[in-house]
Amino acid sequence: MPKIIGLVEYKKLMDSPNKRSSHLKVTPTLGGVSFFYSLIFTLFFLKSWGSLDEAMAYIPGLTILFIIGLKDDLVVLSPYTKLIAQLVAITFILSNDSFRIYSLNGFFGIHEIPFYIHYIVAGFMMLTIINAYNLIDGIDGLAAIVGVVILIIYAAIFYITKEYFYVLLCLSLNGSLIAFLSYNLSSTKKIFMGDTGSLIVGFIISSLTLKFLALSPESYDSLPFLLENVPLIAIGILIVPLFDTARVFTIRLANKRSPFSPDRNHTHHILIDYFKISHQQASFIIGGFNLVFVILFVLLGSSSYNLYLVITLITVVIVLGYLFYRFDYSFSNIRRKLFFRRKIDDLKNEVKKGKNKMIKNRKGKK
Repeated sequence: MPKIIGLVEYKKLMDSPNKRSSHLKVTPTLGGVSFFYSLIFTLFFLKSWGSLDEAMAYIPGLTILFIIGLKDDLVVLSPYTKLIAQLVAITFILSNDSFRIYSLNGFFGIHEIPFYIHYIVAGFMMLTIINAYNLIDGIDGLAAIVGVVILIIYAAIFYITKEYFYVLLCLSLNGSLIAFLSYNLSSTKKIFMGDTGSLIVGFIISSLTLKFLALSPESYDSLPFLLENVPLIAIGILIVPLFDTARVFTIRLANKRSPFSPDRNHTHHILIDYFKISHQQASFIIGGFNLVFVILFVLLGSSSYNLYLVITLITVVIVLGYLFYRFDYSFSNIRRKLFFRRKIDDLKNEVKKGKNKMIKNRKGKK
């Protein structure tokens, strides 16, 4: 990571702040480059823990996303160019039989599913997760903390089901994220993961989700929740990026804008702009919510059936959606509120200065 920071600063490949940025000064990006090299290096050693085909399926997909993410960090690409690259990358995962979903194990009465349904649903799911994770990378620490939480949960699941290749893959990427986090939260050696990093991490998380859904029925027997609740548990694990993406896309479409158009309507921006908390506080609050929600869902999933879990999920989404919509978080409204708050703060400071001058003058006269 220090080598990347040094190179980025030397070549002036810095990320400059704009009107919707959360940082105020130029900052090194391309932290995700380290993720790519670490994963490729690690996969060489992990191949003996699983099928060689599984390890090899990751390499072309990671390489494509590394190249497209690197180019996007250096010269901004259109969302549709990145979408095409993602489609090509996930094809290598979908073509591997290890990730094939044969059954939903009674989820709302659905058992066997045709192969073409699998490709449509799995492809859409992977694209959604990759882009959802990419979108939450908006403040210091958030993407890394949420990624660490998700990967710890998947590591535990795959350890219980004896899928040791995926356990080690989760731990390897977690090591990269924790190392990155120490720099991302630093005030002197800060670096962003950029699209290079968020696309790679999102790709790994999406493939782990697909593998989780593709496990054999016998593997699920050792897990602490009912077999038919597996799809809902997967949604619970990814609740933070999925909820934020669904909410932001809804707002943009309601305002007759492209769902990919940038703004400051994300959950993390709202926590920072409205509640005036730091990046680190917002990141840990959101990461903590993700962990608590998963624990709640696992506990409910151990005894409740689909209907009760769906009711719980819908209730949580409606409550969260109401809390955020209640404050009318359009971009222009946020900007007005921030401007108004700054004016109030300036007036308060002027009043304090005036009082201090009066006190000094009185003391001087005495």
